[in-house]
Formats: sequence, C-alpha cells, structure tokens
Amino acid sequence: MVYALGYDIGGANTKTAFIHTKNSSIEDISVTTQYFPIWKTPERLIEVLSALKEKLNPQKIDVVGVTMTAELSDAYQTKREGVRHILLCIEKVFPSVPIHVLTSDAQLVSPQTAKKEPLSVASANWAATGWLVAKYFSDCIIVDVGSTTTSIIPIVNNQIAARGRTDLEKLVYNELVYTGSLRTNIAAITQKIPVNNSVARVSSELFAISADVHLLLDNITSEEYICETTDNRGKTKAEASARLARVVCADTDMLAYSVILEIAEYVHTQQINQIAEALTETYTYTKTLTKHELPIVVTGMGKAFLAKKAAQQLGATKIIDLETIIHKQAVHATPAVAIAYMAANKHEGNHTDDDNCS
Repeated sequence: MVYALGYDIGGANTKTAFIHTKNSSIEDISVTTQYFPIWKTPERLIEVLSALKEKLNPQKIDVVGVTMTAELSDAYQTKREGVRHILLCIEKVFPSVPIHVLTSDAQLVSPQTAKKEPLSVASANWAATGWLVAKYFSDCIIVDVGSTTTSIIPIVNNQIAARGRTDLEKLVYNELVYTGSLRTNIAAITQKIPVNNSVARVSSELFAISADVHLLLDNITSEEYICETTDNRGKTKAEASARLARVVCADTDMLAYSVILEIAEYVHTQQINQIAEALTETYTYTKTLTKHELPIVVTGMGKAFLAKKAAQQLGATKIIDLETIIHKQAVHATPAVAIAYMAANKHEGNHTDDDNCS
C-alpha cells in the first residue's frame, strides 16, 4: 500500500489529492481545493500547502507529487523565479518525504532537477491529466475546463500526442484556451453583445466574469463560485446580474432581468464557440495521426456546460464524462489526482528516477 499526496498549485486555486494505492491500483481518493490568489500574498504559500494537507488529514504520506501553473503569476518576475519559490515551499512543508515534480513530457523529476530546468516543469499539469486518461483510452481528445483555462489534450496509442509543451506553444497549437468556468473576463469572451434588438460593444473593464454568467444560468451554484467577485459584493443572482449589466455600461435600472439573462446566454454560447474552435483544430490534426475513433473525454468544473457543449458542436459521436470512468472526486481535481497516482506508482518501484511515466 502506498499513500501519496498530489498538489496542483495554480495561480488562483491550489488543489490537493490524497490517494492510497495497492498494486498500482487506486483504492481510495480524497480531494480538497483552496482559493488562493498567489499574486496577492505569495509569502503565504507554505501556510496554504500545510493547511490543505491538514484538511485531508492523511494517516501517512509515503510520497508527494507536485505540478504547477502558479509560476506564471505576476507575483514572480520570471517563471524560473516562480518555480524555484514554489518548490522551496513544498520542500519546507515536506522536509523528510520524497518529492517528485511533473515535467511537460510526463516525467517525474526531483526538485533539484526541476530548479535547474524550470521551464520543463512550468505549467505542466495538463500532462498529468493526459497521463491518467491515457491509462483508460488508447485514442481520444481530452477537454478539461477549469476555473480559468481549458486544456485540450490529444491521446494517440495511449500516449500524449500534444504538439505544444509550453503554454505559449499550446496557445499556438489550439491546445490551450484562456477561457474557464469562473475567472474569465467577459471582454475576453466576446467583443459585442446583442442588447434589446441592437448590438453593443463591450467594455474592457473587469466588470463581470464567467462565474457571473454561469451563476445566472444555473450552471454553477453560489458555493461553487469560489473566486472573488469583480466588485467585492456578494454571489447572489441579483448581484451577478448587476455586474453583467455593467459590461455594456448599463445597470439593472436600465436593463430588465430577462434582458440580462439573454446576455448571459449569448456569452455562454460565445464561450462554447471559443472552445469548439480550438477543439476542431486539434481534432482535425489528431485525426491525421490515427484511423481510430476519437471520443471526446470531458473533465473539470465546466465539463457539462462547456466541454460537452463544445464537443457536441464539433459533431462528436462519442462524448465520455471522465466521472463515469474514475472516482467522482477526481473530476474536479484531475491533475492533482493524476500526479499523486504517478508519484505512488513511482514509489512502488514501477519507474526509476526521471523515468518516463507516459
């Protein structure tokens, strides 16, 4: 039996998974998430990592796996600085436990190696998701919609077939879309919005975010609205509608609630289009690599109301919710669960140091 803790350290949310495995099979999973905007107080990262560990209350920890995206935060001048700070924090929390860090090639390396080659571990959490799903599907495309971004990960012959490794490359190759379930500025989703039989350009001010849209449309609950609101007010539908009205420089006196709902529906459709466009590009490329069917595997917070809708727009005939394949809790923290599983496998002796785990 191996007890492993996995961390997915993001710029806004840090997710932790505790699993125990037996003969390389997962016996149990528990996960937790904390909203932690690292750009505000990076010096609190050790405190947050410790709190997440204590929240899961692991009876034993044999190994820790780490992946991250927080190094991109403007808390750090460079990714190198961010990677180094994050790993130093992890090492302070776990001074006597083996630590493995994920690279974008789906390898596990030591913190020392990661510090020497920081770009190889920067924003590599998508590779953990790909590694995990490739255990269940030989050929597929994963669409993982989180709070901030959408990862599109092709799998061919049980291997990750992504062309991009860095965030920049993934943006170029349509494997990363900066649109998510909660934190996306409406102005980053659409430049124009139909309002009362006219079309209005939108303000680029940070008046409302995708969480407001999805709260109004019942795609998320107020409890799932875990990030801050743009105006520091509450998370009721009335307050969300006021924020969304401001996107077209209006307010709830000027626009009826029904009109604001129409705005929300339009923005939702445009967000689906953003993901579908990138998915179509990735699907078309991946079909040149395999003659097999390419089911779309959806996961993440936005799997039902964004990922699945984008796959339907693509015309996919087989759409699979990852929740039907693995533990339900894993769906909302897939990279954290995956990196814990990778670390557990390595600890069991299935892989040697720095060996490829894909």
